[in-house]
Amino acid sequence: MTTDDPSFSPPSFVPFERLCLIGLGLIGSSLGHATRRAGAAREIIGVDRHQPNGQKALEIGFIDTLAPDLETAVTGADLVILATPVGAFDAIGKAIGPHLSPGAIVSDVGSVKGVALDVLTPHLPAHIHLLPAHPVAGTENSGPEAGFASLFDGRWSILTPPEGSDPDALSRLTAFWEQLGATVEIMTAAHHDLVLAITSHIPHLIAYNIVGTAADLETVTKSEVIKFSAGGFRDFTRIAASDPDMWRDIFLSNKDAVLEMLGRFSEDLSVLQRAIRDGDGATLHDLFSRTRAIRREIIEAGQDAAAADFGRRPPSRADDSKF
Repeated sequence: MTTDDPSFSPPSFVPFERLCLIGLGLIGSSLGHATRRAGAAREIIGVDRHQPNGQKALEIGFIDTLAPDLETAVTGADLVILATPVGAFDAIGKAIGPHLSPGAIVSDVGSVKGVALDVLTPHLPAHIHLLPAHPVAGTENSGPEAGFASLFDGRWSILTPPEGSDPDALSRLTAFWEQLGATVEIMTAAHHDLVLAITSHIPHLIAYNIVGTAADLETVTKSEVIKFSAGGFRDFTRIAASDPDMWRDIFLSNKDAVLEMLGRFSEDLSVLQRAIRDGDGATLHDLFSRTRAIRREIIEAGQDAAAADFGRRPPSRADDSKF
């Protein structure tokens, strides 16, 4: 569901009283902006281990209060969202567990869901609802100034509730994401991690690798790799500019699924290598035709636009000031 009118609110939706955002980078700040726009929470509390990020969040205005520590931040919150690298989840869960209010929903925005359940569950009391989430949205930028309210519009937010989750809590978190403009899909954590390994994690790994290879070649070619960077390589550099802390944690946390998909990718790459060596144009043409059709399906599904955008213009944020 996409909401063009920032004041739109389905009659059944009841705003959360206090939203606590742990981590105020791109996703955390976008959550703050989008929540403001939708009126999805009456109060937004923020906390970030980097004090300058917290102060900037207050200055920008997507949080109401900056908490001095995790324990204070979650006290009284009925929705807590972890927007930090997954490697920090263990320490965060241990710190916030004893201070969570009965009935509170604890969620996250991490790209790996199995680890969210495994790491957080032991630290959280039985009277709260742990409902991991993953908004499939983002940019290569980071920090509190990078966020914008429309980041989740028309994007998927995948929820991976553990078995036996409270249906009312799940329904409420679903409605929250829909208020923020996202379309919600529910699946198991294991299935999510396998799907995201091929659609997100492996592409990032390839981007990091090819840009690293080009950086090594640049010293040989006297900067010509950078000087004559064409569209394909340029797009790889955009992906490879993503937050290194976050992606380090993603690969280590989802290593089984990533290694499985990487093995499949390596096998397929060997087929292409053999086709080029043997002059097998038919095999190459068949693959390129199938992948071109996939690109068209992505456009038809509304996950990208067909218009050329060689300058990679940033999204319009004209509506993001309408809180």
